[in-house]
Amino acid sequence: MFLIITMVVLILAMFLILLKMVKGPTLWDRLMCLNLISANVTLLITVYAIYEKNPMLLDIAISYGIIGFLTITLISRFLIRGGRQK
Repeated sequence: MFLIITMVVLILAMFLILLKMVKGPTLWDRLMCLNLISANVTLLITVYAIYEKNPMLLDIAISYGIIGFLTITLISRFLIRGGRQK
């Protein structure tokens, strides 16, 4: 029961972060929200893996976390260097 409540809270948090991402005044706020959504999805996959007692899903969560980190890093680097305006 506790794991189900945790998954519902994570989904609610992702929805609220998505609203902030749409409303965010700057591009950096939107990028931060994208990073938070990526972290919450990783947590959601991990909690679901524990709920289902399926350790293979933990590998997927680790892979998703690495891909999310690299994506945010590359987008940040692209924006710092000027983006498409160069």
